[in-house]
Amino acid sequence: MEGFFPHVVFTIWGVPVRDTVVSTWVMMAVVVGLAIVVGRRRPTALEMLVDFLNDTISDVMGRPAEPHLPFLGALAIFIAAANVIGVVPFVVSPTRGINTPLALALVVFFSVHYFGIRSKGVVGYFKDLASPIFILPLEIIGQLSRTLSLTLRLFGNIISTELIVAVIFALVPLFVPLPLVGFSMFTGLLQAYIFTTLAAVYIGAGLEAGESASAKSQAQSSKERSEN
Repeated sequence: MEGFFPHVVFTIWGVPVRDTVVSTWVMMAVVVGLAIVVGRRRPTALEMLVDFLNDTISDVMGRPAEPHLPFLGALAIFIAAANVIGVVPFVVSPTRGINTPLALALVVFFSVHYFGIRSKGVVGYFKDLASPIFILPLEIIGQLSRTLSLTLRLFGNIISTELIVAVIFALVPLFVPLPLVGFSMFTGLLQAYIFTTLAAVYIGAGLEAGESASAKSQAQSSKERSEN
């Protein structure tokens, strides 16, 4: 059971490289290779995947997802591949280590602000973020707590599922390997969907708040012009 948790494989200039990082490199090479091969031989398959992601994310956000599809689509594919690749012998899931879920959650945290600033500008976005000013501490706490929630949700579900599978497989290795592998893959895909959905919800909520304030400002300006 000691080998179940991430461990150092080698070091680079004194920096430890764990097996989850090596698995991430392998996974990225596989994903890029598959994308190149499928793109050349079956381009319609990639188009179907893009359309599926676009429709799903658009439904979640309640708006066209094209401006955010490169980020959210890549996030979904990365997490799904990271969760599923653990079924391959001698390869571990990158998300079984806390560092990968934390890094993904931080990327979502900064992306929410990036898309908000791109939509409204720096001054307009932060003005809406702290309007009225006394809710700023609560807004900061909310931003940090949901980042922590994203991290622990993904990490906890993946590590618990793989631990259960490992324990049961150790007890009865001859009877239940295939159903457990299927269960692990289903859980990994489900967690990828949940993580991406929450990221889309956070981005959409930030954009809606900015657009609501912008619409209110435009309505006020129109009213003042009509009165004049």
